[in-house]
Amino acid sequence: MVKNTGRPGYLQIADDLRQQIHGGSLAPGAALPSTAQLAETYDASLSVVKMAVGILRNEGLVVGQQGKGVFVRDDVAPGPSADLAGEVSELRTAVRDLSVRLARVESLLPESTERPASPS
Repeated sequence: MVKNTGRPGYLQIADDLRQQIHGGSLAPGAALPSTAQLAETYDASLSVVKMAVGILRNEGLVVGQQGKGVFVRDDVAPGPSADLAGEVSELRTAVRDLSVRLARVESLLPESTERPASPS
């Protein structure tokens, strides 16, 4: 499953597992497949899979239990909002409002005001 995109395989695997966690395929408390199973699934080496899982540990998404495996943390925050389009719309509105306000401020400045030359 790791593709030759120029992006390292361990990052691709971490991205996919992260998406599964945030999407609910790997629920809080669920065990990740073993390193060997993940290596087979992603057609990657064990070290690449371990690096991917390490990233998820550092992000606080999973926790390892000695001799038991790696589990999705119980307190993982929900994934990105399902209403991403609404959030983008709100951001666009805010940028538009700020642009109008900036234009008003700039119109109040004297035209002869020049910015000082930046030091070389």
